[in-house]
Amino acid sequence: MSSPTPDRPNAVVVRRDRAGYRLEAERSGSVAVANEFLEALSIRGLSPATVRAYAFDLVVLYRWLHQEAQLAVEQLSPDDVLRFIEHQQRAGAQPKSINRRLVTCEQLYRFITGVAMSHARLGGAPHYAGRGREQALGLHPRKRVLRRKLRVKEPQRVVEPLTVDQVGALLRRLSRYRDIAIVHLMLLCGLRSMEVLSLRLNDLVLADKRLRVRGKGNRERDLPLADIIAKVISDYIRVERPRDAATEHLFVILQGARRGRPMTTAGLRSLFRHRRKTSGQLVQANPHRLRHTFGADMARAGVRLPILQRMMGHADGKTTLQYIRVSMADVALEYARAMTAIAKRYDEKA
Repeated sequence: MSSPTPDRPNAVVVRRDRAGYRLEAERSGSVAVANEFLEALSIRGLSPATVRAYAFDLVVLYRWLHQEAQLAVEQLSPDDVLRFIEHQQRAGAQPKSINRRLVTCEQLYRFITGVAMSHARLGGAPHYAGRGREQALGLHPRKRVLRRKLRVKEPQRVVEPLTVDQVGALLRRLSRYRDIAIVHLMLLCGLRSMEVLSLRLNDLVLADKRLRVRGKGNRERDLPLADIIAKVISDYIRVERPRDAATEHLFVILQGARRGRPMTTAGLRSLFRHRRKTSGQLVQANPHRLRHTFGADMARAGVRLPILQRMMGHADGKTTLQYIRVSMADVALEYARAMTAIAKRYDEKA
């Protein structure tokens, strides 16, 4: 990202260096504590992708603080936070994005002040010490009273998985073993983009058809490999992957000056972007949609929720449920089956 320019004194941008992600502003002192917060996130072991997301949320917050509110983070009141929400809504931000930025704002406020941000106007229990404390008074357990969070209501959307025809169209447009392996890992193992890019050669146990994956929070999980995935990965390593690659990452760049270097997030995005541009049928083809298709396919096949939760690397089963909400196609199919049975029953009575 470019540095702030003199004619925009309130500009705030994200820059990445060897130490990680940080904010830059014309008045460097105004974002110093935000950079301390980002450094603390890195020290805690959060993934670079997560720290990057926090950094860009902080950019949005600090631009508003500098240009609109003329406040410091520690001066924010409930009314100020409501103004920030209104500003985001006018800017066209989605509810999910607004809520994520509110979480970032609350965590930064607590990092600076040492106390939780007050939402007293919304109700709550200011005397409650927090989760896991003051659970009992003498012999009588105390009913837990949770603080209400200031959040924007998020609409419940059903994400349609890719159809069989769409999956076939995507695979037909792939010519490299590497790209085919990546798509299969997302479609048949449910891997996230960063999980694919972080795979290393020693994570593969092809003899046992097993794969070790590092997920969010550095949580590891082992997944079985279908025969088709094991074969295409073997072909990729044997035919395409440079033998002199200067990395242990499984997926690397195959051409150009950076041949043999680890594949980047931008390179992975371009793989899907190019296919979407060449086919209107693939307008919805992206890594997240492939992962969602995996979850839907597993649910349709009768995989139990705890197993699917582990396969997808979710810490909370509620997250897994979001991936397996039935689509309109599923509803229509079950409705047609039911109507056939109902019609047959009434025909027998006639």
